[in-house]
Amino acid sequence: MCRWAWRQLTTMRVALILLLVLALASIPGSLLPQRIQDPARVNTFLEENGAWGAFLDTIGMFDVYSSIWFSAVYLLLMISLVGCIVPRTSQHWKAMRSAPPKAPRRLGRMPGYVAFTSAEVKDGELDDEEFLDAAQARLKKLGYRTSRHGDHVAAERGYLRETGNLVFHIAILMTTLTISIGSLFGYEGQRILVEGDTFTNSLVAYDSFDPGTYYNADNLPQFRLTLDRFTSSFDDAAPGNQFGQPRTFEATVTTSADGVEKTEQLKVNEPIRVADTGVYLTGNGYAPEVTVRDATGQVVRSGPQVFIPANGDPGYTSEGAIKVPDAAGTQMGFVGVLLPTATQNEQGDLVSNFAELRNPYLVMSGYTGDLGLDSGEPQSVYTLDASNMTEMTDAAGNPLVIQLVPGETQELPNGGSVTFDGVKRFIAVDISQDPTQLLMFVSSVLVLLGLGLSLFIPRRRVWVRVKDGEVEVAALARGEDPMVERAATELAKDLGSESAEDEEKKD
Repeated sequence: MCRWAWRQLTTMRVALILLLVLALASIPGSLLPQRIQDPARVNTFLEENGAWGAFLDTIGMFDVYSSIWFSAVYLLLMISLVGCIVPRTSQHWKAMRSAPPKAPRRLGRMPGYVAFTSAEVKDGELDDEEFLDAAQARLKKLGYRTSRHGDHVAAERGYLRETGNLVFHIAILMTTLTISIGSLFGYEGQRILVEGDTFTNSLVAYDSFDPGTYYNADNLPQFRLTLDRFTSSFDDAAPGNQFGQPRTFEATVTTSADGVEKTEQLKVNEPIRVADTGVYLTGNGYAPEVTVRDATGQVVRSGPQVFIPANGDPGYTSEGAIKVPDAAGTQMGFVGVLLPTATQNEQGDLVSNFAELRNPYLVMSGYTGDLGLDSGEPQSVYTLDASNMTEMTDAAGNPLVIQLVPGETQELPNGGSVTFDGVKRFIAVDISQDPTQLLMFVSSVLVLLGLGLSLFIPRRRVWVRVKDGEVEVAALARGEDPMVERAATELAKDLGSESAEDEEKKD
């Protein structure tokens, strides 16, 4: 049973099935929130779904990529790959060292076949042995491995095709192991930076931090990163669906490491490296600057607050929350929408029709009461839990709507005020250190090299038989090779077949 199970596991069919199962198993990781990425969303999902959420948590649906069942499929696939590669490598090594096989009795059955009479042999200029010597030399020049068998020469080439196939699979395995090693000994973190902010590479400075299993956070490289300016451009001249599409995102940052300070440009798909650490631009948006005063006139909150752009909105309509826990009398909170280029649609609703700051407009609702910051439960800084709060109302008893353009101030019912000072830009950066990047590069190159060899190098066997001047040239392909007939014809032509040349001209 063990031998049978091993043979089944190391077949290509089972490897493909495991690959499909692995792809299917990764789907829940894309559809459901994962603890490693957003624990707050996982907690919200569990609260909203009760027993169903608890069941999904029990089977590891919120920790898919570290669950036992996902790891089991992953490891079985790796074992299957190793079990396929090792015996195939041994067989290929033996095949490369063995002589090409003898010619079959009837060469005319081969897909590439040409028969002709050698004038040189007929006229006595060459005998059969000398003709075979010339044929063998020609085949070697064409890159074939040859062997002599009495009245014929056997040749074979294209071993690099199988070599490439093995290199491809070994590189895939190497890539997978490299990713695993990198996840064990590297780290990855995220941080949002508003223009003017400085990030110091320390554990407490990250918005989220995901260290590898064996990474010691005390060994974080020392550097600083300051966002000086962020600029972006959007197409306002393109017609149709291309209108408003982003064209450039560019952040000017100042880095400082080992006493060396540099100004660099951080762009999408053009990361920078600081102290052997990669910094990647992954997002951007607007952070309205708001000043809040309480009933005593004291400034209790001032500065930019990150608002997150709505998914799929080309106008960069952004949503966010402002929390004011230090106001006199009672805590305050605001939820709002920033419209970079405010306008009215056909229904009279306020919308943003362009992503640039051409007519910024801030619309908010206010609440008073308990923000819930002292409950000990984590909260998102981008949303407001108003379950223990009361919505502010105007003099008529209607919900208060705060609508501001930059520079405007609106009084609050409790005697305080809100001022919209302006808008700053922010960027989201991914900061990671991976000690296996060079190895990953080598693995990727080997993957492409192996794939190219396995796709573009044909595997062929060729035989040349001669008897009393009557020559037969036959070619056989290992796998798909539409050029096998032409290969036989061209070889026959090289060996002195006028008939082969005539047939080629007719074709």
